[in-house]
Amino acid sequence: MDSVLCERFGIEFPLFAFTHCRDVVAAVTNAGGFGVLGAVAHTPETLEIELAWIDNAVKGKPYGVDLLIPNKLEDKSAAPSVRELEARIPPEHRAYVEDMLARQGIETSDLWSEGIPENLGDNYREAGASRLLDVAFSHPIRMIVNALGVPPEYMLDRAHATGVAVGALTGAREHAVKHAKAGVDILVVAGTEAGGHCGEVSTLVLVPEVLEALRPYGEIPILAAGGIVTGRQMAACMAMGAAGAWTGSVWLTTAEAETTPTVKEKMLKATSRNTVRSRSRTGKPTRQLQSAWTDAWTASGAPDPLPMPLQQVLSAPVFRKVDKLAEGGHEGAKALASYYVGQGVGLMNTTQSARSVVYDFMQDFADAAERLSRVLGEAS
Repeated sequence: MDSVLCERFGIEFPLFAFTHCRDVVAAVTNAGGFGVLGAVAHTPETLEIELAWIDNAVKGKPYGVDLLIPNKLEDKSAAPSVRELEARIPPEHRAYVEDMLARQGIETSDLWSEGIPENLGDNYREAGASRLLDVAFSHPIRMIVNALGVPPEYMLDRAHATGVAVGALTGAREHAVKHAKAGVDILVVAGTEAGGHCGEVSTLVLVPEVLEALRPYGEIPILAAGGIVTGRQMAACMAMGAAGAWTGSVWLTTAEAETTPTVKEKMLKATSRNTVRSRSRTGKPTRQLQSAWTDAWTASGAPDPLPMPLQQVLSAPVFRKVDKLAEGGHEGAKALASYYVGQGVGLMNTTQSARSVVYDFMQDFADAAERLSRVLGEAS
């Protein structure tokens, strides 16, 4: 395909797959696309294991890594630890969650015993983030993406010194300008239809808006994101000027996906109206499956979700317990179960391999291009 990103990375089709599952990364890359591993929850040791496995699976084909690195990293003395954050959770929020679970028939006496892994806090500090970057750059990655604002300068410098492209998530016009000024190579322009953290502007509006804003900064390719789960949607975005598509949700119902059977079943049955943009999971607006959990935080008398990262610290033990119980058939846990997913979930109706999803994208894209060609031919 004639795409600047196909030429840059030596790929057949500019379909980029963000996933937490190494099997999906390898399957997409080996099928002619570009797999990107979401690595924020990893320790340096587990990230090394995952990337070594991917290296062996793709045999030199290109892939990337996605991290959450604040532009201004805190040192350990300044940033609170996870345990300190847990101590800041207001008692009334804990009580509200315990009551919510109890109404679903879930025992809560052990709910807060495990907490969340300390490494999640370390990854937001300079030392922890640097260790993850050390691991990533020790492997033949072709792109590293920051999903939390403008990539820090040392990340940009290190990547460019080794020929690794730097990408950044972009949810608004002003984000795009900041990324361009910083020297980011590729912008992932994500509309509100996207799963996970998202803004308020639709992909159809945001893509051309960002392209227009980037005009003074030269040719910076963008990947369209947000609700894209078919080749025809990808073709539409590329017709607007995108160089390819960045996808995440569509991989969650594949055979290889990390999603639990309960969540996968919910996604396969969901329509586009069964997602909500809610602060109930992380403290910032994230699109996810509507569930008894998201409903409870908008109910009369519900406390306001805590700011990030406190709400994330509050919710993590809950979903760990809920997922475990749901897999055992607990109906109350199934009602609460949720996961990040975009509005494109309404078009995700079957479970298939990640490789076959790539091929479906290619065929659907080709069909859309042919339709557009006929329309242009008739117009002339």
